[in-house]
Amino acid sequence: MSEAFGDGSEGLPCVLSEDVTAFMIDPTLPPWAMGPIVAAMVEIGETRGLVAGSTAAEHWPECRLLPLGEDGALGIIEYVIAKDALPPRVIVTRILLY
Repeated sequence: MSEAFGDGSEGLPCVLSEDVTAFMIDPTLPPWAMGPIVAAMVEIGETRGLVAGSTAAEHWPECRLLPLGEDGALGIIEYVIAKDALPPRVIVTRILLY
């Protein structure tokens, strides 16, 4: 998930918090949710967390919310851009399905 864009910039690894890891392996996770969640995580990593349509917290711009599905109809993914961490990464902290 760390591809070069041709201009010297690269994506960031998209990692899951412990809670999100547990959520993703929960057998009660609806089957329709897996594809959109994984696609969103790939886009989050490839764009270094700056996904079109995501919103940032006013006082903490590294914390972002991304609507899941068309117009957020499926839910929301919350993540934090940790570009100053070693190694730099994006951490998915919460997924809320509707």
